[in-house]
Amino acid sequence: MSEVKIALKVNDLDNVATIFANDIVDGTEVEVRDRHGNLEKMTVIGDVPYGHKIAVRDIRKGEQITKYGQEIGLASCDIRKGEYVHVHNIESMRGRGDWEKAKKEAHE
Repeated sequence: MSEVKIALKVNDLDNVATIFANDIVDGTEVEVRDRHGNLEKMTVIGDVPYGHKIAVRDIRKGEQITKYGQEIGLASCDIRKGEYVHVHNIESMRGRGDWEKAKKEAHE
């Protein structure tokens, strides 16, 4: 019997979940669990280190990335459900002074 690989979606607003397992490689099946006890099996796209994120739904380029209920950046490209989410596909807007403008443009 294989070990269950877990990812946690902490806040209802989150569009990413954090991986809490080792050896997550492209094609690994994980259980995404939320705070209500719901779970969804998902196939991971890419190799994902422990503590890093995967998308829990498709995310469009320019869309806000939300983790733990907080905005952490904008998608720099389209991101597929299950795909590894990190600096290669997120643009951080904090500290640049144009965060509010970028959020507004992403929602137009």
